[in-house]
Amino acid sequence: MKSILLLSIATFIGTSAAAGYGPHGAPMCNGCTVTGTGGDKSLWGWENNAACEIDTGKCGGNNASNNNNNSNGTGPHGARLCSGCTVTGTGGDNSLWGWENNSACEIDTNKCGGGSNNNNNNNNNSNIPASKPVVSSGKKNGKTTRYWDCCKPSCSWNGKANVSHPVNTCSKSGSILSDINVRSGCDGGDAFMCTDQQPWAINSRLAYGFAAANISGSSESSWCCACYKLTFTSTSIAGKQMVVQVTNTGGDLGENHFDLQIPGGGLGIFDGCSFQFNTNAESWGQRYGGVGSVSGCSNLPASLQAGCKWRFEWFENADNPTMEFEEVECPRELTEKTGCVRR
Repeated sequence: MKSILLLSIATFIGTSAAAGYGPHGAPMCNGCTVTGTGGDKSLWGWENNAACEIDTGKCGGNNASNNNNNSNGTGPHGARLCSGCTVTGTGGDNSLWGWENNSACEIDTNKCGGGSNNNNNNNNNSNIPASKPVVSSGKKNGKTTRYWDCCKPSCSWNGKANVSHPVNTCSKSGSILSDINVRSGCDGGDAFMCTDQQPWAINSRLAYGFAAANISGSSESSWCCACYKLTFTSTSIAGKQMVVQVTNTGGDLGENHFDLQIPGGGLGIFDGCSFQFNTNAESWGQRYGGVGSVSGCSNLPASLQAGCKWRFEWFENADNPTMEFEEVECPRELTEKTGCVRR
C-alpha cells in the first residue's frame, strides 16, 4: 500500500506522539528492539528515523528516569536539555538539537547561544516553502558512486522541473547568484556548485546530502529537487541511511544510480574546481575516486574539508555501496541550502 512518507529532523521530538512519552521526554517505541542504552541503563530503540524509549511495561527491562541525567531540565519541546553544545540537527521551527547518551536532546541556548529553541518560533528566515507530502511508489534497488566537480548542477537551469526555484548556484567568492542564466564554471562561466551542498551527519545512523541521479522509468522533470532515502545494503555502512536531494543529472550514470556529492570524491568527467578555486584540482586524488585518506582532505579548500572528512568518518570510506531507495518528503535542512522545492 502506498503511504505518505514524512521525514524531518523534527522527528527527534517524535511524530509518534500517540504512543506516549517516556521518562526522558522522548516518544515511546512501538516495538521492543533495543539499539542502545543510556548512562542510567535506560533502554532505547530506533523507529521512523528517530530515537524512542523502550516501553518496559510491555517489553520488560529498565527505563527508570535518572535524576542525574535530567539535572539539566527539559526544553520547550519536552525533551531533556543537552549537557553539551554540539548541534546535530535543527527542527522545522529552527530549534537546535543534539545527541547524547543515545538519545536526542535540546540545545540549551541560554548556555550555548545561537539559534532558537522556542517551540512557538516558526520563522523561516530563508523564506523557503514547505515541501509537499510525497506518495511513495515503493523501494527500488540501486547503486552509488561519488564525485565533486564544482560544476553548475543540471537542476540549476530554469524549466527542468516544476519547482519553486532552480537549485542555487554560487560565484567563485561563494555568494549565491541571483541570475539563474549564468553559464557554468565548467563552460567558462561564473556559476558553480555551492560549497554548502555537501553531506553531513545527523547522528551515527543518518546523514543528509545531495546527489546526481538517474532513475529508471523517470526523468529530470521527476527527480530534480526530489528527495530520496537511501538505505545502504553493502560494505561496513550497511543499514545506515542517508536522505539526499537530487540536484544534478549524470549523463554517464546507469539506471537507479546515485552519484553522491562528496568533496574530494573525484572530479569525474568535468573539472570546474581548478577554475573556481584557482588551483590544480588534479592534486585532489584520483580523477575517479578522489583522495585516498582523510589526511588528503587537507589539500582541499577549507570550505570543502568538512564534507571530505565526512566520507572517512560517518561514511567509513565505503567504496560505492549498493542501497535501496524510495522517495520521501524533503527535509527543510536540504531545501534551505538549495532553495529548491518541488511543487
